[in-house]
Amino acid sequence: MNQKGFFITAIHTDSGKTLASAILTYALKADYWKPVQCGEPADTDQIKSWLGSEIVCHPERYRLQTPASPHFAAEKEGVSILLSDFKLPDTSNNLIVEGAGGVLVPVSSRETIADLIEQLGLPVILVINHYLGALNHGMLTIRELKRRQIPLAGIIFNGVDFQNAESILLQEAGCPCLLRIPIMESVGLEQIRQLSTQLQWNH
Repeated sequence: MNQKGFFITAIHTDSGKTLASAILTYALKADYWKPVQCGEPADTDQIKSWLGSEIVCHPERYRLQTPASPHFAAEKEGVSILLSDFKLPDTSNNLIVEGAGGVLVPVSSRETIADLIEQLGLPVILVINHYLGALNHGMLTIRELKRRQIPLAGIIFNGVDFQNAESILLQEAGCPCLLRIPIMESVGLEQIRQLSTQLQWNH
């Protein structure tokens, strides 16, 4: 398999990006990188907790303590986030990059996560969790990615499709569903391993 890199984003915060990133990191035997961390516990630490210390996790470019959007956390902590500061880690391995929040979350007063995705030049895997409003938020996110001509490699759905939204979202996106993550009581390495075997790269 040729080297792969993906940027993992979602339709809002707490969509399951870190779990999806862990599954993809495990499946692709990839490195992991969280460019901007806001709040604790850090997603990088969660990845290590699930997958073990042998996983290569590159250090965050910005690690902020405030659990908020990057622009607000940085302003509160007296930090200036510059898009030019972000460069992909030097690795020959596959790479999973996890964003913060959704695609239009500000990283500064002028720039968003979508600008960061464009800066890094990676295709997106979009995590959509099911809740009232997910269909609208999913359609808006997909259309923004299309407007920017950001490649969408696939969608990972999280939870129960109670709105029958998946078919509409996949039709709009024009990309495959890579995985459906069920509601789980607990998450550990065994659950991540099992889910990694269900990834569908080719349709």
